[in-house]
Amino acid sequence: MNPRPRKLQVLRWLPNRWVLTRGVRRRRVLHLTFDDGPHPEHTPALLDLLAAHGARATFFLIGREAERHPNVVARILREGHAIGNHSWSHPQFERLDLAAQREEIERTDRLLQSFDGLPQHDFRPPRGVMPRPMVLDCVRRGRRIAYWSYDSLDYSQRSAEELIASARRHPPRAGEILLMHDDGGLSLRLLETMLPVWVGEGFAFEPLQAA
Repeated sequence: MNPRPRKLQVLRWLPNRWVLTRGVRRRRVLHLTFDDGPHPEHTPALLDLLAAHGARATFFLIGREAERHPNVVARILREGHAIGNHSWSHPQFERLDLAAQREEIERTDRLLQSFDGLPQHDFRPPRGVMPRPMVLDCVRRGRRIAYWSYDSLDYSQRSAEELIASARRHPPRAGEILLMHDDGGLSLRLLETMLPVWVGEGFAFEPLQAA
């Protein structure tokens, strides 16, 4: 259960302005990121936990879910977190043509702009799938793809206890971007145990910096 994706062996050679795989390295900072929300039950519970530890994160939102739950998005921003683009409907991007991929991204950005005023957001592809034409299109348009360097595996069929054991065996390093999800309860259970540990080790938790 290695939390560091094999794809990093290639992606880490790309400029960070194209594909972001690492955050702040100069200090003991971790970047918690949450995909697939906002969720009316799970996201507020995570926000409560983050607030209790003074941690700020980045939430990569599905456009249609953000449209359904605007109050949750407003709370995310109000409490000092950042939001990113995780497509409108979380489709299988490899099955879409470039025009459809672009519409998934741009439709979501138009909605997110109504919340934070930013015309463009970092894009995290659903399931981390990055077809080459889409990557090249993002580069041409100056849109940064936000990947990750540490996968919590909270979307797998493993138990919370297994995920906690893996996090203890493979501790995150300064500057790493942690992939988690806020459409289920596993990330909360994992963080209830590990967030106090990481805070005790001197880590701070900050949103990803804008491109």
